Amino acid sequence: QMRKLGKGLLLVLLGLVIACGVAYFVLKNIKVPMVNIIDVDLEQVQDGSYRGEYSAGPVLVTTRIVVNDNIIKEIVIEKHQCGLGKKAEKIIDDVIKQQTLAVDIISGATLSSQVILKAIESGLNQGFKNN
Repeated sequence: QMRKLGKGLLLVLLGLVIACGVAYFVLKNIKVPMVNIIDVDLEQVQDGSYRGEYSAGPVLVTTRIVVNDNIIKEIVIEKHQCGLGKKAEKIIDDVIKQQTLAVDIISGATLSSQVILKAIESGLNQGFKNN
């Protein structure tokens, strides 16, 4: 009976190893979408509160951006479907501090960082003075 238990345990272990190998292969081969972020000239953005939204792959972000005197005063992430990219949310502090979308991407959360920036870009574009 000990042999049956040993064989069963070995089969379960072998199954786990195979499952982990397949999962690793699948995750390594998922294509990350290209997200092209275009910086916004804040001199062209009217005062106001703007909502931006963007999605790429499994990531979806909705933001609210407050602009006053051509300065980004506040960015709120209202929605962030991200899986493991939650740490990307701190990128909004860099955007406010540097007043640009040309900030460093958060390591380990590349796609979420890019989608957050693109959602901010989308919101700011709504405030263009020539709209």
